[in-house]
Amino acid sequence: MNSSKVIIIAEVGVNHNGKLTNAKKIIKNSKIAGADFVKLQLYMTEELLINSTPLADYQFQNKKKMSQFSLLKKYEIDEKFIKKIRNYCNLLKIKLLVTPFDIKSLKTLIRNKFKHIKISSSDLNNHQLLEYVSNYNLKIFLSTGMSNTRQIKAAIKILSKNKIKKDNIILLQCSTNYPADIEDANLKAMANFKKLFQIKFGYSDHTLGNTASIVAVSLGAKVIEKHVTLNKKAQGPDHKASMNKKEFIKFVKSIRDAEIALGQNKKLLSKSEIKNSIVIRKSIVAIRNISKGEFFNSKNISCKRPNLGISAERWREVIGKKSKYNFKKDDFIKI
Repeated sequence: MNSSKVIIIAEVGVNHNGKLTNAKKIIKNSKIAGADFVKLQLYMTEELLINSTPLADYQFQNKKKMSQFSLLKKYEIDEKFIKKIRNYCNLLKIKLLVTPFDIKSLKTLIRNKFKHIKISSSDLNNHQLLEYVSNYNLKIFLSTGMSNTRQIKAAIKILSKNKIKKDNIILLQCSTNYPADIEDANLKAMANFKKLFQIKFGYSDHTLGNTASIVAVSLGAKVIEKHVTLNKKAQGPDHKASMNKKEFIKFVKSIRDAEIALGQNKKLLSKSEIKNSIVIRKSIVAIRNISKGEFFNSKNISCKRPNLGISAERWREVIGKKSKYNFKKDDFIKI
């Protein structure tokens, strides 16, 4: 996962609402916007939860009369669906990332030779799943919502104990709510990831708007993930916290602009500044007529625009020297 460019993941999640045509439309929009990956969720509802599991708050707000089991069952997809989506992604030349929520779903991805997988915040402390994942040479995006430092450390230890290289794990700062409040973004935690775990980091953004992700890039995030949808008013748990096509296009551009604005880690003149410095910076010039043999001092020379003569930064070098030439007022001084 070595890349100088920030990796942008368009999180489709279950916003396809179980329909292949919807998934393809979202993927096409994500490609147009400039995303590097699109991500789907793969699970078998019976493996994921028991029937009596209550709804999360954000799910309840969107589906008041439905159980979590019924809600997730409605959006469940299978291996055939994933294969069709992968073929479509290959056609569009965009990478497919999938989050498995149970071991059977993970086996499906391994069987289909996926090299990248996402582990959701909900499974960061699922040591059964993590141990199974560790047996395969995979590249991992690990979301850290609902977790603390101890749990993250344990997850990294398990994932990297067998075939997964630590360098192939990227931690994603995340606040597990849809949408998440901006005050819960806690972006400074990412710098702590690098310090504590010596590991690459990114940000899975569930807040509304662009601000948190732009700040994350400025803090060194190598990955940005954002939910996308066809219709923010559609029925489903994640549409409200997602971006439509127009918003996501602007979002990707804002991330790319933020990358460009960061520039290099040393101070240099830009091309435009070099050009501007000629007319804005100053040279040492005569402020009255000067005869050959006179000594330069603050009464006969000064610094004025443009920067076409001896640079003003050489002032101390010039002061006190004897003039070798006659100068008229506003002539560039020569030594």
